[in-house]
Amino acid sequence: MLPNTGKLAGCTVFITGASRGIGKAIALKAAKDGANIVIAAKTSQAHPKLPGTIYSAAEEIEAAGGKALPCIVDVRDEQQISNAVAKAVEKFGAYTIAKYGMSMCVLGMAEEFKGEIAVNALWPKTAIHTAAMDMLGGSGVESQCRKVDIIADAAYSIFKRPKSFTGNFIIDENILKEEGIKNFDIYAIKPGHSLLPDFFLDELPDTVIKKMGSSGAIPQLKEDKLQPAPKLRSGTVEETFKVVKESLTDDIVKTTQAVYQFELSGEDGGTWFLDLKSQGGNVGPGEPSDEADVVMSMTSEDFVKMFSGKLKPTIAFMSGKLKIKGNMALAIKLEKLMNQMQARL
Repeated sequence: MLPNTGKLAGCTVFITGASRGIGKAIALKAAKDGANIVIAAKTSQAHPKLPGTIYSAAEEIEAAGGKALPCIVDVRDEQQISNAVAKAVEKFGAYTIAKYGMSMCVLGMAEEFKGEIAVNALWPKTAIHTAAMDMLGGSGVESQCRKVDIIADAAYSIFKRPKSFTGNFIIDENILKEEGIKNFDIYAIKPGHSLLPDFFLDELPDTVIKKMGSSGAIPQLKEDKLQPAPKLRSGTVEETFKVVKESLTDDIVKTTQAVYQFELSGEDGGTWFLDLKSQGGNVGPGEPSDEADVVMSMTSEDFVKMFSGKLKPTIAFMSGKLKIKGNMALAIKLEKLMNQMQARL
């Protein structure tokens, strides 16, 4: 773990979503240095499924050695953000560090505030265990996640840097390696277990790659084995699976080794399977002959959109349109495979 140095004593950190999860972990890390924390979050009353409010977070922050200012803020409301900033300036003076979920603005803001405020984006390399992840990923997902502490340490590493360190897109593991951290098992919920890749990064964590085998996690579709795939016409589930079946190769089956089951609701719905374990692979209606490694539930309309490239699986999952049970690493593997297939459709 990255040790506290005291460099943030007296600094003010404006953190959105600091009532729980990653935001609160960053706040507590900074509070141990004696920093002032502006808790900008929506939750002022306890939620039945998600613990923590801006007030309970404030108590923890002050117990850790910092000073807290809880502010009710919905980041979609510009006026609430402005009010929170004004309260922060009134109580603590100017604020010097800000954490926003707006990575697309990083480069512009870094240039605009150069020399005054450093603006950087921080992303996790793997899934981080929070209450939201429990709701999205279901039971057992925590074993494939890292603790919020890795984000807190990575953010702290950024905070320690001079204002000239700005306009960067940073991955937590990479910046901690620069700090000399070598053992990342300390951040794992279940050390040694394969990790679920972050939804918005293209690369897979080393532990997943090793478990998937040296032949490579994502099989390449071979031109000489690929039959011409028909374009999707009316967008039915049956037509979509026909394209999938004609795209299968022995190499795909060999390197994937997973059985997927799809529970589709709405028009043209029902149960379908994609078997990438048996020789040559197979698809069809009904349940697979072997137990599915991954079960995906969604509407038939969203299924067709997903396989045709009109709906990203990660967006479908995060928005609740897609529910996944089973091995999340294999679910990610299917997404990469779909990207390969879509290039042929």
